[in-house]
Amino acid sequence: MQVLIPTSLRSYTRESKVEASGATLGALLADLDRRYPGIRFRMVDEQDRMRPHMRVFVNGKGIRDLAQPLQPTDDVSIVQALSGG
Repeated sequence: MQVLIPTSLRSYTRESKVEASGATLGALLADLDRRYPGIRFRMVDEQDRMRPHMRVFVNGKGIRDLAQPLQPTDDVSIVQALSGG
């Protein structure tokens, strides 16, 4: 499936969109990490939870659960939340 990569993670992929596969969000992130070592750690913490500043949208719907099932035709967008003051 197509995965949109945020600018902050493109140092891993060198592209704004990449192909990846997985039956769940967790499997998709594992596939991305296999192709682009280190990228998963930037999105998932040591307790296997999405980092607070990362957002994943599947077909436009926000997803935080790594067990979320995915379909091969899904569009996945990874977004880094911005904060400041």
